[in-house]
Amino acid sequence: MRLIRPALSLLILLTLITGGLYPLLTTALGQWWFHNNANGSLIQSADGLRGSRLIGQDFTRADYFHGRPSVTADAPYNPSASGGSNLAVSNPAQDNAIRERVQALRAANPDAVPAVPVELVTASGSGLDNHLTPQAVLWQLPRVAKARDLSAEQIAPLIARATQKPLFSFLGQPVVNIVELNMSLDDLKENK
Repeated sequence: MRLIRPALSLLILLTLITGGLYPLLTTALGQWWFHNNANGSLIQSADGLRGSRLIGQDFTRADYFHGRPSVTADAPYNPSASGGSNLAVSNPAQDNAIRERVQALRAANPDAVPAVPVELVTASGSGLDNHLTPQAVLWQLPRVAKARDLSAEQIAPLIARATQKPLFSFLGQPVVNIVELNMSLDDLKENK
C-alpha cells in the first residue's frame, strides 16, 4: 500500500497535466496566435464558405484550373479518407492510370505543349494537395483562357497573385493555390 499511493498520485497528476492542462494550453495558444490556421484555414466569400486553403477541390470544368489527381476513397479530395494509391511505380496499374491521365489532359488541352507536367498526372501522398507549381498552372492557361473568352494576359496577374513563394528559396519552390486562383477567376468574371 505504501508503494501504490505515490504511484496512483503520480498517475492522477500526470493525467491531469497531459490529458487536461496541456491540451487546454495548446488549444488556447493556437486560437490566440494562429486563429485562422487552428480553425482549418477556411476560405470565406460573399456566398459563404468556399473551402479550405489546405485541401484541394475537384475542379473538372474547362473554365477552371485543375489540381493534382486525388485518389482518396469514395470521392476526390475527401479529407476523412486521405491517402495515396499505394501503387508502386513498377505497378502496371499505375502506368495505365498515368497513361490515361496524360491522354485525357492532352485531349482537354489541345493548345498546350505536348509534355504534360508530372504533377498533373500523379497524386500526392495525401490525395488532398491543393497546390501546383506555376509551370503546371501555365500549362493549363490556354484552355482556361479560351473557355472563359479571356486572354492569357488577363489571367496571368491572377496566377501571379495566387503564387506563394517560400521564405527562402532552398526551402521549396513557388506554388499556386488552385482553389484561390479559381475563386479569383470567378471574381474576374463577375466584375467584367
